[in-house]
Amino acid sequence: MPKPSSKIFCAILWTMAILIPLLALAGILIPWANQLASLDRRIETGEEQRVRYRRLVNTLPRLKEELASVRGNDAFKEFYFKAPTPALAGAQLQSQVQEIVTAAKGRLISTQLLPAEKDQDPPSVRVRTQIQGTTETLLDVLHQLEQARPFLFVEQVSVRSSARPQLPAQDARSRLARRMPTNPAGELTVRLDIFGFALAGDGS
Repeated sequence: MPKPSSKIFCAILWTMAILIPLLALAGILIPWANQLASLDRRIETGEEQRVRYRRLVNTLPRLKEELASVRGNDAFKEFYFKAPTPALAGAQLQSQVQEIVTAAKGRLISTQLLPAEKDQDPPSVRVRTQIQGTTETLLDVLHQLEQARPFLFVEQVSVRSSARPQLPAQDARSRLARRMPTNPAGELTVRLDIFGFALAGDGS
């Protein structure tokens, strides 16, 4: 008859003989199950993306039709410069700014066509202009730019006074003659960066 210690030892051996394969099997099955769950999630995400992309593709023809309809709308085109090249659109903008400044009784000192930003649709047309005039002139110019067609926008404004202070009466006459105010009315010198948008390639 086996001793109790021998029975315990045999039980331990049998337990280990059963547990070791089970642990090994669990070490294989658990990562495998986790991998399957991860693959299921990826498949589900991919399916959702596929459905979403299909919807976008299905709406693309309708969007193209709407864009063509908008581009063909004459009222819509009134908001944009119509020129086959950016240079010609810039010339139109410069001419329009000249008319606005003249109508506001200002003096156009300079105007410079600025380079357009890349990858814009529709492309922008920008000029930097410097004008002289009174405060009323500046307000009138800004008001007309706001109401202009095509749409015009002011990006930067720099204002400085063109007036020079009077010298004291005790200064020498010759010095007074040389430094008399060139702008006794206190006019302003204003620099504006103005931009609009053009319909690329539209010369109609």
